[in-house]
Amino acid sequence: MSNIIFDRLEIVKIRFEEVTQQITDPEVIGDVKRYIKLNKEYRELEPLIKAFDEYKNILNNIDSTKTLLANEKDEEMREMAKSELDELVTNEVSFQENIKLLLLPSDPEDDKNAVLEIRAGTGGDEASIFAGDLFRMYTKYCESKGWKVEVTSTSEGTAGGFKEIIMKVTGNKVYGTLKYESGVHRVQRVPKTETQGRIHTSAATVAVLPEAGEFDIELNISDIRKDTFCSSGPGGQSVNTTYSAIRLTHNPSGIVVQCQDEKSQIKNYEKALAELRTRLYNLEYQKYIDEIASKRKTMVSTGDRSAKIRTYNYPQGRVSDHRITLTVYNLPSILDGGIQEFIDKLQMAENAERLKESVL
Repeated sequence: MSNIIFDRLEIVKIRFEEVTQQITDPEVIGDVKRYIKLNKEYRELEPLIKAFDEYKNILNNIDSTKTLLANEKDEEMREMAKSELDELVTNEVSFQENIKLLLLPSDPEDDKNAVLEIRAGTGGDEASIFAGDLFRMYTKYCESKGWKVEVTSTSEGTAGGFKEIIMKVTGNKVYGTLKYESGVHRVQRVPKTETQGRIHTSAATVAVLPEAGEFDIELNISDIRKDTFCSSGPGGQSVNTTYSAIRLTHNPSGIVVQCQDEKSQIKNYEKALAELRTRLYNLEYQKYIDEIASKRKTMVSTGDRSAKIRTYNYPQGRVSDHRITLTVYNLPSILDGGIQEFIDKLQMAENAERLKESVL
């Protein structure tokens, strides 16, 4: 590792120690906005500092092992030392690469919760059914990660599935993980309505948005029109009898959101307001995404959300991701939430590209 990087890490460690001290300061704790910001910085720096400490420990062990080799006369001890040195050098290289990745500036939104939208695209009823399949896939995946899923708005398809479904996902690094799913998902299969057994191609669009925090954007309530209406779909006796569903229209931007999953009008209003804040925040965030996309070739997590990213082929039991040319033949497992392999490979591809861009 170059002296420049080593010196930079020493500076980062000093900053980490400063942050560690500040987040225990009563004056800082009393300033909620500052406290949240410092806590976020602490969480971001902690893995880097741990890796740096382990790296320095490896370097110390390498030096002591080399000293042992230079002075040891016993051949058996020398062989053991050589073997240990080989392992230490391998670990040194691995830690160097890990530290370089950790030093790269992360997407500032990666730690956020996310709003995930699934919309039926081309294909009529079959597209709605496929949107339902994707909803189940993501729900299963989120369960496996221990994340909480809250559906805020749905529009059911006439033959099953959804024309549109919107949900909030809460957990650790949700957006940083799910952002790779934004784009057009295509399905190739024989629809249930097909009488001659012909394979049809349908599509659904997935959009993943980082949820705006309370301090990310300020909303002027006078700019928002609130409408109430009766909920539709499952929900008990109150459905279609009480005006608990909420529709919010942001007049300056024209953005409309609605929430109807709660029986309480107040709870639906709070959820709709949070989603509106997220959508307004994403108008600015999209500029950041576009800037990154213009510099990257693979655009694995950024760029045009209308781009076709993955195909699910039922006759062949195949799922193909077109950004990294990865194809697997375990479609039932994928649709049961087993998408981690795709996300891991997409993250690796993006990290490799970011390292090429970096001057480290």
